[in-house]
Amino acid sequence: MMAAIAALEALKRPSTVELHTDSKYVHDGISKWIHGWKRNGWKTADQNPVNNVDLLKRPDAAHGEHTVRRPRVNGPPAHWLHSAPPPTRRAAPTI
Repeated sequence: MMAAIAALEALKRPSTVELHTDSKYVHDGISKWIHGWKRNGWKTADQNPVNNVDLLKRPDAAHGEHTVRRPRVNGPPAHWLHSAPPPTRRAAPTI
């Protein structure tokens, strides 16, 4: 959550960005659920207070001046962002 907030708050001028996350909470929280939470006075469908309201309000405020696409990626190892090629290994020279 903090990485998404920091990324959006770091933008200095209106921008179009892609915010990649494998967190369902971050993805759905700031793209789907937030609209209902705001409409319900920051309460869940069960009328319980939404957790992390202070954090959720920050990307919502920053989002206003930017176009943010939010593709959700699978967690490791299904997405290329999570997997690096294996390091090249060389045998030690024999003397």
